[in-house]
Amino acid sequence: MTYEPRTYRHLIKDTDLVSFRVVVKETDLYVRARRDLCGETLTAIQEYRNPLEEYIRSHPLFMHSLEPLEVDQQAPRIVKMMAGSGRAADVGPMAAVAGAMAELVGGKLLGYSDEVIVENGGDIFIKTGRKRLVGIYAGSSPFSGKLAIEIKPEKTPMGICTSSGTVGPSLSLGLADAAIVLSSSAALADAAATAVGNLVKSPDDIPTALEHGQAIKGVMGILLIAGERMGVWGDITLIKL
Repeated sequence: MTYEPRTYRHLIKDTDLVSFRVVVKETDLYVRARRDLCGETLTAIQEYRNPLEEYIRSHPLFMHSLEPLEVDQQAPRIVKMMAGSGRAADVGPMAAVAGAMAELVGGKLLGYSDEVIVENGGDIFIKTGRKRLVGIYAGSSPFSGKLAIEIKPEKTPMGICTSSGTVGPSLSLGLADAAIVLSSSAALADAAATAVGNLVKSPDDIPTALEHGQAIKGVMGILLIAGERMGVWGDITLIKL
């Protein structure tokens, strides 16, 4: 596998927040906050990652299932969040792992900073006090780097999550350059982005995928990009860069 620089990490333009990176194994968070919260971020990652790893060791199907799974009420919080998001979007629970981690860590950091942006593998949790632009990275599509999604502060906290069949190592059964979903839950946005992205085998599939995404409860907006074609639905504002 060739290394692909995470250029999308610089697609949120800001100068008022402090940026820092915290990595624990596969969890690679790029965070913006009022001040450097590396220590608090590391603690939060471990709080949720450790029980998730323990759960997967005793329930290996949770790691590999591409279908929704039921979990008991004694399961760790992150496990229940991932499983619930997977059921809502009709995908496996691991489809929500990056969004769930971003959401849970971001929620913890809001105790230290009134504005927090957590990016985890292209999946974003954001709580902001002013308008922000989130640039769109869609691989070789001509739309890549040319558009941004405007995030209004009154709509946050929210999740903005991306699935791609052409960019990055994450599993997608489709060929969308970018399947982006907005939701009040980053975990749900992550799972839903996987679900709609899986349906885009060609640009002609965009309308069907949009219709499918609309039926997922909790989805606020969808943007699909496949080559030179794009489809948009819901509460989503695009800005030309």
